[in-house]
Amino acid sequence: MSHDGTGPDSDKHMLRRELLSVRNRLTTDDLRATAAALAEHALELPELAHARTVAAYVSVGSEPGTPALLDALHARGVRVLLPALLPDNDLDWGAYTGEGSLARVRHGGRMTLLEPAGERLGADAVSEADVVLLPGLAVDARGMRLGRGGGSYDRVLARLDAAGARPALVVLLYDTEVVPRVPAEAHDRPVQAVVTPSGVRRFT
Repeated sequence: MSHDGTGPDSDKHMLRRELLSVRNRLTTDDLRATAAALAEHALELPELAHARTVAAYVSVGSEPGTPALLDALHARGVRVLLPALLPDNDLDWGAYTGEGSLARVRHGGRMTLLEPAGERLGADAVSEADVVLLPGLAVDARGMRLGRGGGSYDRVLARLDAAGARPALVVLLYDTEVVPRVPAEAHDRPVQAVVTPSGVRRFT
């Protein structure tokens, strides 16, 4: 990391702030409409059509909405894994078996998340996924994803590498969050596709 306020870290920080301010202006109607479109396009992905296990997440606040997608995958008979945030920002996993299988968990003063209420399967459970649906704030033309900066999914991707697992990596975003370039570092891994409310874009 650079100490003069330049470099990938500060560039990422500025871009995150810009993108979050746009998200925070979305209305409830915007969120509802985009969530329905997002689920529709995601469910058309061949990777999801053939997946037995999908690692996903429950959207919070103004994130592109995932509940309709989670329910549709569960209804298809797909095993859906959802993350539970650990104190060190790593992720444990549990199974999603419908809306009743979620519990509200408050993480210190930071945030309240919906997490799987049942048995914890361990951090390595993600390596069983055929597809990993990733949260993010942007993706660029190379498929490089900008996360929120907590590092949770950097650990997930490193764990997949270490296990030799090669699931399809798909990020869920709004249309305006597909940008020409995001600041990337050596450990960042490209995704194979982005799903937005207007469709799917693949990266080679």
